[in-house]
Amino acid sequence: MLFRVSSFALALIAVPMAMTIAGPATAQLGQSPGYKFLQAVKDSKNDEVIAFLDKPGATVVNTRDVVSGEGALHIVTRRGDLPYLSYLLSKGADANLRDGKGETALLIAARLGRGELISVLIKGGANPNLGNASGETALIIAVQRRDQPMVRELLDLGGDPDQADHLQGFSARDYAHQDTRSPAIATMLDAAPKKVRRAVSGPKL
Repeated sequence: MLFRVSSFALALIAVPMAMTIAGPATAQLGQSPGYKFLQAVKDSKNDEVIAFLDKPGATVVNTRDVVSGEGALHIVTRRGDLPYLSYLLSKGADANLRDGKGETALLIAARLGRGELISVLIKGGANPNLGNASGETALIIAVQRRDQPMVRELLDLGGDPDQADHLQGFSARDYAHQDTRSPAIATMLDAAPKKVRRAVSGPKL
């Protein structure tokens, strides 16, 4: 005799099976040193963070979140935590680490207007001309924000005014001339010499 099983019954059977398969993996992820380290950074548990990074041969400093792709530098940059940022860089954090959208800590700092973090990141190894998945560089973002002090700082630290993004094909110099509200920025960029550029604008979509 053949029995016909309804789709509803099949769903009831499938759910426990899926939980059985996913459960251990999820639990293992939650117990991993990298996960615990990022959680400690998020919660500003200084003693735990120091304990992780003081272990000989520790590599968790560049752990990336499995969902967002964010690393510890992204987290502390978003909250504008300069002492934490400096500490992580001193412990070998990769200043050019990208999250899931191709964003680096420097790009986040520029986007959030955290000018006090710019020089620290670049001196810590951040490439000022490394763009995200759309090719936006920190200098392009600063120009679009009309942030004159940040534009000046990025130019002084090696920002390329002629490196174009991928979406519009415009450079920081182009965007400055399109925005008539900030003539001082356009003038500043006009005074910047052209650079010999490398292909470092980031992955294309």
